[in-house]
Amino acid sequence: MGYMLRVRLPSFFAGAATASALGLYVLHRDYKVAHQSISQQVKDLYDSLDGRITALEKLKVEPSVQLEASE
Repeated sequence: MGYMLRVRLPSFFAGAATASALGLYVLHRDYKVAHQSISQQVKDLYDSLDGRITALEKLKVEPSVQLEASE
């Protein structure tokens, strides 16, 4: 029983701590990649929308002098 408490139990907890740290690192990296991907998609959507709005504003014609219909 003494051997188990002195060697195996600390080894188990060290392994569990290492696996936990590695898991947290992988989750953090996954989170960062997902955040960057979503940010890029939103940026692309914003740029696309901004380009369409700019194109529509260029098409907008200033009201010119309206010609009166000759009767």
